[in-house]
Amino acid sequence: MTKPNNAFVIQREDLHILFDVLIERGYTPVGPTVREAVIVYDELSGLEDLPEGWAEEQDAGTYSLKRRGDNALFGFNNGPHSWKNYLFPSRVKLWEGDKTEDGGFTVKSAVDTQKKFAFIGVRACDLHAIQVQDKVFLDGEYRDPIYSKRREEALVIAVNCGQAAKTCFCTSMNTGPRVSDGYDLALTEILDNDQHYFLAEPGSTSGFSLLAEIPHSEASQEAIAAARGCTKQAQEQMGRKIDISDVKEMLYRNYDNDRWDELEKRCLSCGNCTMACPTCFCSKVEDVTDLTGNHAERWREWESCFTMDFSYIHGGSVRPTTRSRYRQWLVHKLAAWLDQFGTSGCVGCGRCITWCPVGIDLTEEVRLLRNSEN
Repeated sequence: MTKPNNAFVIQREDLHILFDVLIERGYTPVGPTVREAVIVYDELSGLEDLPEGWAEEQDAGTYSLKRRGDNALFGFNNGPHSWKNYLFPSRVKLWEGDKTEDGGFTVKSAVDTQKKFAFIGVRACDLHAIQVQDKVFLDGEYRDPIYSKRREEALVIAVNCGQAAKTCFCTSMNTGPRVSDGYDLALTEILDNDQHYFLAEPGSTSGFSLLAEIPHSEASQEAIAAARGCTKQAQEQMGRKIDISDVKEMLYRNYDNDRWDELEKRCLSCGNCTMACPTCFCSKVEDVTDLTGNHAERWREWESCFTMDFSYIHGGSVRPTTRSRYRQWLVHKLAAWLDQFGTSGCVGCGRCITWCPVGIDLTEEVRLLRNSEN
């Protein structure tokens, strides 16, 4: 095995220094922690906030925590949250205005006062999801100023997966389980008998600078092999798979397939899949005023293509049925997104499967649509 140029070892007992350095540099650490019997992403004060020893049981419409039997800090996969919550917040003020004495109206853009984030524990699928949203909010003529500021200031500390959930299918989407680029520092957690350490691989100048302040040593060939073995194990544990070789053309061919009628009988149009998805970006704007009518604000909030109101135009909704709304979501995610942004809108994280109340499985629906052509 060829040794990477930049592979180092951080011992478990030294990882707490990472948080000290981040906070000292003015970052708000955000990462996994246990809240109300689920692993979510939230602000962290230190290493003790990580979900040490916890793992998850996930399947279609099923999620529960369980103990691992060891002290792994990142021995889980994905909960309901994604980093979208912090880069593209669920509710944010866009501008505010006030009526002037002469009857005019002054408007000023809202100022995002959020401190810069340090994302700790970003999985490969979620790192790809961030890069997908970059295409939506950063590429092209119009850049979203809120997303742009938060994204440019964010520090990404990735963690390579050592296990996969039953709903994971990142290997099918070529998005994991090992990160490839776009991170500042990548960690792989190794637990081997009485050894507990992290293989650390800097991916940017900021990553090298951060590593310089944490005790570390040069990685041995054994440590590098152990890290590669972890991600290989995760790859072999994938609980789902999907054939994307011609998925765009296949979905376009089956736009009027009877399978959509069967889906309509199950789908609740609740929008859980879109809220949990790390790439969905549908939103709406709402204008509000105070009681005097002298002050007004415009707010942006997450919305879902599964709601009737989202596709409403003058005269009614253009997607009045659950059939049409689910079809819109799936076809956009796996087909139209490719035409629109040059990449798939799915990263194989499996959240839409886990958090669907009736257990609708995107990978299974694609398989059934494909088989219906035979």
